[in-house]
Amino acid sequence: MPGLTRPVVRCDSQADGGRGGDFSPPWRARVANLPAGRYNSAMRNGFRTALILAVCLSAGGWQPAAAEPNDVNTPAGPPREAKAAIIPCSGLIDQSLLYSIQRRTGIAQREGASYFIYEISTYGGLVDAADAIGKYLIQQVPPRGHTVAYVATEAISAGAMISVSCRDIVMRENTTIGDAAPITMGGKLEGVEREKAESFVRATFQRAAEANGYPPLLLAAMVTMQIEVYRVRNLDTGQYEFFEGDNLPTDPNRYDVKGAQKVDGKDELLTLTAAQALDYGVARAVVKDRAGALEFLAQRDGVVFTGEPLVLETTWSERMVSWLNSPGVMAVLVMLALLGVYVEFSTPGFGLAGIVAVICFAIIVGSKYLVGMANWVEVALLFVGILLLLVEIFILPGFGVAGILGIIGILLGLFGMLITNAPDEWPWPETPTDWQSLSSGVVSLGIGFGGFLALAWILSRFLPKTRFMSGLILSPASPGGAGSQVSMTAPPQRAGPLQVGAVGDVVSRLRPAGKARFGDALVDVIAAGEFLDKGTRVEILSISGSRVVVRKVEQGPEA
Repeated sequence: MPGLTRPVVRCDSQADGGRGGDFSPPWRARVANLPAGRYNSAMRNGFRTALILAVCLSAGGWQPAAAEPNDVNTPAGPPREAKAAIIPCSGLIDQSLLYSIQRRTGIAQREGASYFIYEISTYGGLVDAADAIGKYLIQQVPPRGHTVAYVATEAISAGAMISVSCRDIVMRENTTIGDAAPITMGGKLEGVEREKAESFVRATFQRAAEANGYPPLLLAAMVTMQIEVYRVRNLDTGQYEFFEGDNLPTDPNRYDVKGAQKVDGKDELLTLTAAQALDYGVARAVVKDRAGALEFLAQRDGVVFTGEPLVLETTWSERMVSWLNSPGVMAVLVMLALLGVYVEFSTPGFGLAGIVAVICFAIIVGSKYLVGMANWVEVALLFVGILLLLVEIFILPGFGVAGILGIIGILLGLFGMLITNAPDEWPWPETPTDWQSLSSGVVSLGIGFGGFLALAWILSRFLPKTRFMSGLILSPASPGGAGSQVSMTAPPQRAGPLQVGAVGDVVSRLRPAGKARFGDALVDVIAAGEFLDKGTRVEILSISGSRVVVRKVEQGPEA
């Protein structure tokens, strides 16, 4: 301030004329240097400020600082009552688990629970599902109650992402957490692609660290191998701080530089045991069991949990939907659906193979719809495509616009079900998690299609030679042979036995199976190597049991 001077206060013999040093506080030196009038004014202002401060403190009361998350000292005052809900989260982390967690958390809230304890036992899963669960736990659940991740066995990869999204992490003895680098099915992330995926995952961990007070550098080291972490003690506070290997402190007066401890190597992903997580500040406590976790929370927060904790398990339907949406099961469903269509087109009428195909397609669409992967637009596209394809096969001659539009509709519907999007959004991947979801879906479809091709080849090559399955698969035509009774509508005495070489007319389109009329007999037949339209003239090539193989003829004798 203008008019005030601040002399340098020295604490040595030269400053006090050899009297051993003036240890008067600096404010006394500054006040003593003021003129008399300003000195009195300064004293009056000081007394006025002190009086106002005393009045404010007496009126508002003294509020102690909030307890740290790891402080287990019981807060002053009588304990308040609370109710806990246990929500197990195990197995593959996917969209069905997201909806299950939301449903069970809602039930727990309606039952009066204020502590939501998510029991984690998982090796990971889909990044987009884990990210959605993390945002739900950070943004939507805290206003309703306190979130706790209780690691019962392991919290690996996406499981670690869910755990750090809770306000507290309590780990059971001899459990692990970490190892959260993103991977992709059927490929390898390298260069820019890996950094793009890791950048998003690191951001989700950083979000959790900021929201819940976990060490950000340790969480980042769980995602990226190139992060080298050291722990160094701050000499001023006595607390440990974490630094990257190329950013270690160098001031020996402030940090114990020589005592720096290596936490994670440069080519390692950080995975912590329960004891390490507690030591590094990732876990709030290490306990023996679920009851120990409740005891720790009760002691630290000064609460008394009333009654037994509410345990909310997943339902059988949620487990089934999750199982159906797993990549392996989805590949099997695709394979069986395509195989059923192939067998149905190769045999007369509509039978077991067609029923299996319809059931598999219904399961694929229904399971995707239940987990939010399929919206009504994509389901409508798929069914319209199937309808147009059926119209092209059964009603319209040849293969034209309806068939092409049907195939396009089916492909668009299936493609849209591989990515989570709203009905008014174009189903195209925009984030790394969308690309991962798309790649996983494409791999499942690819495996299913490959399995279909292999089984279709086996069926067409070997099964016609077996007695049980010979009627299901079209085998090569063998000319000649004696007459045989076949499936026909007219009595044999009127129609007469059919012979190889007999000529008739197609009465329902052969795809390649259908019906043809030979005289008065309407016979189930199979076209050899092509689809034949209604009215086409055909000739019998071979008769094997109840299976009649025909081919197109330009002209021939009347049957």
